[in-house]
Order: sequence, then C-alpha cells, then structure tokens
Amino acid sequence: MLRFTANLSLLFTELPLPERFQAAKQCGFDAVEIQFPYSLPVEQIGDLLAQQDLKLVLFNVDADTLLQGGEGLAAVPEKREQFKVAVGQTLAYAERLKPRVINVLPGRCFDPQRLGEYQTTFCENLAYAAAAFAELGIKTVFEAVNSYDMPGFIVDTGDKMLDVLEQIGHPNVYMQYDIYHMSRMGEDCAGFLRQHTDRIEHIQFADSPGRGQPGTGAVDFKTLFDIIANSDYKGWVGSEYRPTADTAASLAWLKTYAVK
Repeated sequence: MLRFTANLSLLFTELPLPERFQAAKQCGFDAVEIQFPYSLPVEQIGDLLAQQDLKLVLFNVDADTLLQGGEGLAAVPEKREQFKVAVGQTLAYAERLKPRVINVLPGRCFDPQRLGEYQTTFCENLAYAAAAFAELGIKTVFEAVNSYDMPGFIVDTGDKMLDVLEQIGHPNVYMQYDIYHMSRMGEDCAGFLRQHTDRIEHIQFADSPGRGQPGTGAVDFKTLFDIIANSDYKGWVGSEYRPTADTAASLAWLKTYAVK
C-alpha cells in the first residue's frame, strides 16, 4: 500500500504557503510534509492542518545556511550549541503538530581534512536529537543527498547511510531514502529498497536527472513503487519534486500509483 504526501516546500509553490494546504487536499492528498515550517507560527500550521483534515508527516530540523550554499548545521563542530537550540525549536513545533518523523540533514564539509571531525559531530548531534524526539514518540531520520546538487555533502550514498546507522546504534534513528538523490548518484534504488526497508522510515522521490515529476526523467517508478507496496514498509512516500508546469498538471502519476 502506498500513501503519498505532498511536500509543500516544492509543490504548489505557485501559491503562498498557507494556501498550499487546501490545494494539496483538493488534489487528493491526505498528508503533507514541509522542509522547514518555521516561517509560519506553529498555531497557524495546526489550524491549517485541522481545517483540511491533513496529517503533517515530516519536517526538518533547521539547517542554517545549507540551502543557500553553506555547510548546514548538524555536522559543523563549531555549531553544536546552535544545533541544540534548533532541536529545541523543532520540539516546540513537534509538540503541537505531532509529525511521524523528523529529518536531520547531515550537511556539508568544505575542508576534506576535517571530514572525520564533521562525521563524528553529526553522529553525536543525531543521537542528541533522536533522544529528544523519542520522548514525544517521534522517529528521527536522516538522508543522503547527491553530491552533484550539493558538493561536499557528508552523506551522499546508501552505504554511507548504513555506516551512520551502524556507528550511532540508536534505536530511534532510521534512514530517509530519497529516490531522486540516490538515482542521481547512479545507485541501484530497487536493490537497496528490497534489502533495507526495515531500516527506512520515510521515502521521498522525484524523477532524475531533472527532479521533475514521474515521467520527466529516467527513473522506473513502476518497479520502485511496486517494491515499496509489496514490502513491509509502513511509512509515507513524499512527493518532493519540482513540477515542470503548475502542480495540479503534474499529478497524473498520483491516479496511477496511489492506493487508498
């Protein structure tokens, strides 16, 4: 069974963020996710979700300047205290919005000589976040991001995600698997999903290489969605692509793959 979310940070961007909730519902989504919800007061988001009878499945801990070309937050040794403050902000939103999972973005390291230090910092910060979110019954995820779009990203393959899981050994930490990013890296997404859905708590997708909706690139979504649907995966599948036209016109795939 496949349950899809609309990522409101990439979909329906022709509308202001508060209006995207209703648009998602009208297009057939029962759940949404937001990369960084902090531009809206938590009370407003809660009201918008309730008005549309939507679940908020996922959002991210703040990542500082990552999306503007910076290193991010979770792995930078000099930003440990700032990361703890960001986790506190996330907790305040999570208490009200009750997401299923919260994502911690590893970030980048621009100095190869410090990579080991950054990796250690990330694992320590990830464990700190996981312990905090576990108190609310919320699972913590992290994801690999392709190194073409984000050079220097410290976790950029499925194997590196598995390495982090082994190193951290925390019962509340899981993978977020992004089909777009791993396809962009040339990985065998089908093989990885067949092997590791038990360690994945959230999946996202876009076609590759352009990051558009299914059908605009080379990803075999029928095979991948069949693998997910026939696995023991219990999470949601996040539509995190950039529509090549207006969002509603990009949703032909939803009628094909969605299972209520």
